[in-house]
Amino acid sequence: MIDSNNIPNETICDRANLYDETKWTTVNAHDPAIYKDGGWYYVFSTDAQIEGEAKPGIQIRKSRDLINWQWVGRAFNEVPPPAKEWTGAKGLWAPDVTKFGETYYLYYAASQFGKSQSFIGVATSKNIEGPWEDQGEVFKTKHGEEGPNAIDPNITFDENGKPWMVYGSFFGGIFVAEINPTTGKLREYGRGNLIAKRQISVEGAIEGPYIVYHPKLKYYYLFVSYDSLASNYNIRVARSKSISGPYVDLNGNEMTNTMISPNDVGLKILGGYKFQHTEGWVAPGHNSVLKDGDNYYVCHHIRTKKDKRWHYLHIRKVVWTNDGWPLVSPERYAGEEEVPIQRNEISGYWEYICMDKDNNDQIESQLIQVSDGKNNQLEAWKQLSNNRFILSLKDKEIEGIVMPGWDWEEWHQTLVFMGKDKHGDVILAKKKMYE
Repeated sequence: MIDSNNIPNETICDRANLYDETKWTTVNAHDPAIYKDGGWYYVFSTDAQIEGEAKPGIQIRKSRDLINWQWVGRAFNEVPPPAKEWTGAKGLWAPDVTKFGETYYLYYAASQFGKSQSFIGVATSKNIEGPWEDQGEVFKTKHGEEGPNAIDPNITFDENGKPWMVYGSFFGGIFVAEINPTTGKLREYGRGNLIAKRQISVEGAIEGPYIVYHPKLKYYYLFVSYDSLASNYNIRVARSKSISGPYVDLNGNEMTNTMISPNDVGLKILGGYKFQHTEGWVAPGHNSVLKDGDNYYVCHHIRTKKDKRWHYLHIRKVVWTNDGWPLVSPERYAGEEEVPIQRNEISGYWEYICMDKDNNDQIESQLIQVSDGKNNQLEAWKQLSNNRFILSLKDKEIEGIVMPGWDWEEWHQTLVFMGKDKHGDVILAKKKMYE
């Protein structure tokens, strides 16, 4: 059971605390990078805020339970001089945190919108909350030169424990290169290997890469964000047996394939959505992934529909399909776990959303009535095992997972469903508990 007393009932677009940083729990968190340190979960995020010019320094928040967040402060009080001199940046973007030995490494990016005169740097500390000492350049790029854009760094580890940096935004695509854990910098200075790229017809709109290795499935999973961060961001996934690629989607398309339609590449697992009687959300993206024991969570920012300046931190539970693909809950995390589901629990009305790969604007839910498989006049569920089901819709069969969840829109416990068909069309749904 979910403890409803532990769930914060935040007022969306609340101006009361707009200028009080100590009240910035999930608001103003952009490009969030999540890291677990002891009993705390930390999120480091871009210098961004709803109104005015954001203070430089990388925002830091922490939580005991991934649900209730508190403001910590900033890693720096200015843009480090080498980064500012190269880019002219007034703030820092898209950080990431890791640990080599007893030292924490904070990676950050500096740039300006629409330019690839960019700089990835790193700072170190013996405490995750700082103070941080800047160690300078990891990699930089020059505007106008063909190739990558040195922003959006993520440090990931291969199956042998070697660290790598995946990075890139628009322009030349997404690259990965090995890191020297002694210095926190590139083992061999250079751009590394290209692992994902999009067509010029969509302005090469791919960024925010994050790689996580699944030791049981023995795949590296590349998460990226497509399209515009302010309007139609959406999260896509591909996988590889090698950290340096090639990364392919469920249909076998390589993430570097620019010869087919740009929306045909990558398994779309989350985009803008709207359940009935709600405003919904738009432009989820720039995610990180937390592996916490056997549990996985996706951490991303998202925007309100009525005023896209307002951006928030969301955490969602990740589940894994029988054929080894990650899917995310249609509802924010509230402490739920996967448990066996009885077949009679799923009968009733559900709202479902198809994450149409060609529609990256806000998608509205549809209402269906489903049975336990005994009533052929209704859409039906077939139970495979425990919480694994097949949802039969009129034109497709969706295999996926049912688990408890918290209905943040209508404020009660519910059931949620995450599934996909054999072509990679993803369905997210929640059960209507009250009419």
